[in-house]
Amino acid sequence: MAQTSPEAGKSQTADTFTSDPGAARSTARSLRRTVVGVLLIGAVVQVVLIMYYMGAVHSPRPRDLPVGVVANSAQRADVTAQIEAGGDYDARQYDSADELSRAVESKAVYGGVDVSSSSPELFVASAAGPSAATALRTAFTTVVTQERARQVEEIAAADTPVSPSTLAAFSTPAKVTDLVPLPAADRGGSALGLLVQVLAIGATVASTALGRLGPRTARSPMRGVAHVSILLAYAFLSAAAVSLGASIFGVIPSGELWSLLGAFALLSLAMTASVAAAVALLGPVGANLGTLYFLVGVVVSGASVIPEFLPDWARVLGQGLPTGAGASLVRERLYFPDASVAGPATVLVIYALVGVAVVMMTNTLPGRVRRNPQEVPA
Repeated sequence: MAQTSPEAGKSQTADTFTSDPGAARSTARSLRRTVVGVLLIGAVVQVVLIMYYMGAVHSPRPRDLPVGVVANSAQRADVTAQIEAGGDYDARQYDSADELSRAVESKAVYGGVDVSSSSPELFVASAAGPSAATALRTAFTTVVTQERARQVEEIAAADTPVSPSTLAAFSTPAKVTDLVPLPAADRGGSALGLLVQVLAIGATVASTALGRLGPRTARSPMRGVAHVSILLAYAFLSAAAVSLGASIFGVIPSGELWSLLGAFALLSLAMTASVAAAVALLGPVGANLGTLYFLVGVVVSGASVIPEFLPDWARVLGQGLPTGAGASLVRERLYFPDASVAGPATVLVIYALVGVAVVMMTNTLPGRVRRNPQEVPA
């Protein structure tokens, strides 16, 4: 059988384009369309992402942020009105500073103010979000200043002598108590977002690799069990790796490692199983779900900007994705052990169960065997 050298093939191709100008023009047009398409797609993707990011987090501010108030009956209405003016805060009444402190520590509220005495006190929890603690300091300092001004007016109207102790109390800045501070190793509160990003990237890589195992064996219940077992094993290994890394840098307090392992494992399983399910249904393109978790989910997860500082649509979207539910679950387990985690845990369990069910079914249902992934009909 005669063989054609590479040089001869190139010469024949060149001769074809030379002898057929129409083919050359068609190829040039196709190339131009491809280049224009790539440029347009890139520009559109950037515009969409910019609109999404800017719309979600370009100007975070409190939106009905729950806060507590301790005030006597004469002060309560005025203080509540001052706090809720503008719609940034949702004031909730408490009978004592101890009751307010317990509410902050269980994350029923993000902070609060006690103006029931001549020495007002602010309560915050920076672990719930440094931005929230800063906003509360600013807002409540204004409230305390206005309340003191009202008291001064009452004293002046009564035309009674003012004791030195009263003057000292009015001139003393309000005490600020951080009931749930961030650890010294994470004063900026950025570690939580980084941990969620790591788990999202790992889920994409692991699920894509798992999808490559499918064509090598026949579909069967055993194959489904094997794939699900791999997902479970990866979830726990991933959780252990993240927990260990976070503890090395002091993000996880001593003694809390094991309590967080389950939260990290559930988050990892929810993302890995859901991405693996997308890969099983759609092929390699399904791995883009993991990319969406990273590009779309992390920014509205509440890890960096707390959910109550996001627009309503971004808050709902963020907490409905495993990245947002996972960030809430980990934050509560890490800093607020008395807080309810039913909401975020339910979201993660749904993603995990649906993902595992899809992986199990797609690997169990009968199908054609492909011993070698390269043996695909043309």
